[in-house]
Amino acid sequence: MPRNIFFHNPQCSKSRQTLDIVKQKGIDIDVEEYLKTPPTIDELSFVCQYLNIKPTEIIRTKEKVFTELNLSLSDVRSDEQWIEILRANPSLIERPIVIYNNKAALGRPLENILKIIE
Repeated sequence: MPRNIFFHNPQCSKSRQTLDIVKQKGIDIDVEEYLKTPPTIDELSFVCQYLNIKPTEIIRTKEKVFTELNLSLSDVRSDEQWIEILRANPSLIERPIVIYNNKAALGRPLENILKIIE
């Protein structure tokens, strides 16, 4: 079972709101600034598995690096290849993401995170 993790970007308002919620509720969770310490391959795979989504569904396509790498969501790549791209380029990861008690949630909207921490 993965540890409880909140992938946090202090520059993101939704991420800051999530951090406030986690603190208010006294949730025991590791706060990781994922731009400094990117999620592991296993963590990214877990998030996709538990959200029942493809890695391309958590990619921020409007980030500059997406264009710089000449990426397209229509590129023929395996899930593993997309996860490697996310790991190598964490700014492409949609946020905020919480892994808590063997569940994962993408905080868009924030209510998704409330569902797994309450």
